[in-house]
Amino acid sequence: MTMTWGKPVAPTGVAEVLARMRGLEAALPPRDGVAVFNRVYLAVTEEIGRRMRAGGFTDGPAAAELDVRFAGRYLAAVDSVATGGRAPACWRPLFQLRGHPAVRPLQFALAGINAHIGHDLALALTDTCRALDTEPTALEGDFDRIGELLAAMEGRIREELMPGPDVLDVADPLTHLVGAWSLDAARGAAWASFRALWAVRTLPDVAEELTDRLDSGVGLVGRCLLTPLG
Repeated sequence: MTMTWGKPVAPTGVAEVLARMRGLEAALPPRDGVAVFNRVYLAVTEEIGRRMRAGGFTDGPAAAELDVRFAGRYLAAVDSVATGGRAPACWRPLFQLRGHPAVRPLQFALAGINAHIGHDLALALTDTCRALDTEPTALEGDFDRIGELLAAMEGRIREELMPGPDVLDVADPLTHLVGAWSLDAARGAAWASFRALWAVRTLPDVAEELTDRLDSGVGLVGRCLLTPLG
């Protein structure tokens, strides 16, 4: 699908992130793989916004900073592809297979979550610590709170997008495919990657190599998640 955009601009607040996601929801065909993930992410971001307004985070401004930087990486990938550029390796499987008729909606959703959690989250955490001049431990509590929200949302996503009357149908290859991926494992790996990136932040060559390997590794997992199932 071809879309016309102005010059990409990074979002500066949660409200702007939500506006961008709602714009994508209105513009993309419902069955488009990016649209499937965007609906999931929009619901998560709306809930995070509600919890921020209710004081549900230890450090509201820091949580907002992380949320905006995190979302900005997904939106930058969307903008890059829409303007003829190339997405990071972690996002390429989703953008390349977004219209494949043999890839199911749940696969699109999990592939997007995999790219965003597995790659973008570690970089967004690092960027947030730099921006706020703080240490990783300052973000850990709110990182866990967001993780609890994501875990609850993931269960709902699997139930809503798994086809057929029996979501545990062992004969369906989708059951086996999505059962091999774990949000908890992805979150744990993201935190470990963040700690590693923070530890080598004064060694740009090492940090760049680590980031590149993270990007390609997460992209490989995304490619597996998007295996066409017919």
